[in-house]
Amino acid sequence: MRVVHAYRYALDPTPRQERLLRSHCGAARLAFNWGLARVKANLAQREAERSYGIPDAQLTPPLSWSMYSLRKSWNGAKQEVAPWWAENSKESYACGLDRLAAALTNWSESRKGTRKGPKVGFPRFRSKRKKAMSVRFTTGAIRLDGRTHVVLPVLGRIKTHESTRKLARRIEAGTAQIRSATVRLEAGRWIVSFSVQVERATTTPSRPEAVVGVDLGVKTLAVYSDGRPPVDNPRHLAAASRKLRRLSRAVSRKQGPDRRSGQQPSGRWRQANASRNRVHYRVAALRRDAIHKLTTTLAGEYGTLVVEDLHIAGMVKNRRLARAISDAGFGEIRRQLAYKTEWGGGRLVVAGRWFASSKTCSGCGAVKAKLALSERTYTCAACGLVLDRDVNAALNLASLVKHTVAGSGPETSNGRGVDRKTPPAGAGGCEASTPHRALPGSDGDFRPVMDGSLRNTETQ
Repeated sequence: MRVVHAYRYALDPTPRQERLLRSHCGAARLAFNWGLARVKANLAQREAERSYGIPDAQLTPPLSWSMYSLRKSWNGAKQEVAPWWAENSKESYACGLDRLAAALTNWSESRKGTRKGPKVGFPRFRSKRKKAMSVRFTTGAIRLDGRTHVVLPVLGRIKTHESTRKLARRIEAGTAQIRSATVRLEAGRWIVSFSVQVERATTTPSRPEAVVGVDLGVKTLAVYSDGRPPVDNPRHLAAASRKLRRLSRAVSRKQGPDRRSGQQPSGRWRQANASRNRVHYRVAALRRDAIHKLTTTLAGEYGTLVVEDLHIAGMVKNRRLARAISDAGFGEIRRQLAYKTEWGGGRLVVAGRWFASSKTCSGCGAVKAKLALSERTYTCAACGLVLDRDVNAALNLASLVKHTVAGSGPETSNGRGVDRKTPPAGAGGCEASTPHRALPGSDGDFRPVMDGSLRNTETQ
């Protein structure tokens, strides 16, 4: 199976190489702004002509937003726009134009309604001060040199802080091929990320028949339906909040940049801001590492994983929980589970957004009309079941497997209709009237019991 992997390495460039890296990033930004200025001027000209009553057929011809057209126009004007263009790789200018073409396409499709997700605004000019420095190479000399160096176009041989032996061994074995390289400045350190096409061996989970429901939360990051010990929420941002507050006060007490007056930041402000950025970068790295370890373990052990389709954008609107929800990284956990289960031969089942996993009794299937967030223990008035709220939700998620549509891909929609939109009557009435498990005695009917095991109703 061929997949695309990313290999990230921290670079240790010389002062000359760092100047070249900044020059390449600036060249990408220049090409982006140049192309955007031409597009905006063309759109403004056509809009002005329309205001004069000129028919559409007689308007100034529109500019093409494709990467090919933008690059062809750049090659004709680069000598006047940037006489020093030969100092940088051609890939730096192509990178900026490619990003502009993608941004314009996203805006156009979002405006027409053919692009999913939130509305995308018109591209803005990229600022040297605000925009992160980044450049992408797709052609030229892109390779590894030994175990401690990489080679990039024009930049040459650059030392790395860590060994590249893992990727080098794959390349030597013929199971990996580098497609592109992206260099980015993160928290004062240059990072190169190789996009590599890897030939992965076909694998299967260690327990291919095992099914587990995973309930994600803020108090406990992950609770499982099979009795496995839950995973505590590391709360990396909360742990670093005291240090961040101290560093933020230090930054605010120094002379920072002022765009209105043109004031430049002082050297001490730059140092204090860099210290604060390093803490933010460390928090992000710790969170990324913890999530990768969690998802790799789950995808490598269970044949079927069931998670919820959480509405993260709506959840973070709660000002009391927004920081904790963002710190947990629910969306990233689901994203990684989606591709890791596919790579490992497993299956990911996503419960619908309106499935009442917390309100439903895992013993009898009764649904509560309301369940306050402060109620951490689920008590069923129908059968008397008393169970931890998160464990009950995980058991309900695991019970959805028998309702899924077989062979519909890694993220399988369940067959109960819970992924539909809420009807006008509201979510509570719909969920209360929906049977959450098959009737006892049906073929292959399994339901979760209090101890987390699976019981076949036909044998009872």
